[in-house]
Amino acid sequence: MEKATFAAGCFWGVEAKFRKFKGVISTQVGYTGGNKENPSYEDVCTGLTGHAEAVEITFDNEKISYRDLLDIFWSIHNPTTPDRQGFDIGSQYRSAIFFHNEIQQKLALESKEEFEKSGKLPQPVVTEIVSATKFWPAE
Repeated sequence: MEKATFAAGCFWGVEAKFRKFKGVISTQVGYTGGNKENPSYEDVCTGLTGHAEAVEITFDNEKISYRDLLDIFWSIHNPTTPDRQGFDIGSQYRSAIFFHNEIQQKLALESKEEFEKSGKLPQPVVTEIVSATKFWPAE
């Protein structure tokens, strides 16, 4: 089993989309990428903690690859809007890939470059690709 962590707006909708794929063993919503220990929803909503609403996915790499998960990630949100997804506005709703190892980092950077070059979007991709930090489950 492996882990993948993505931020793509409100974590409930993102989680629901990933859950339905064969090979996704479990999902958990929470906060990551910030500077406050054990943040609450209220803390994160201030925009002062640096956390993003994210989904941590445990997956079976023999049934679904990390690359497959990246393809899903790109397809379920707008990666061109800084700190915003639809009506949700704030840094906690930013687009981000939190990689867990060098292979995930490489694949994430390659997929972002391919997606940018695809011409599918009229604006530049603003998705962060950063090392995974402590994941705090949502309350």
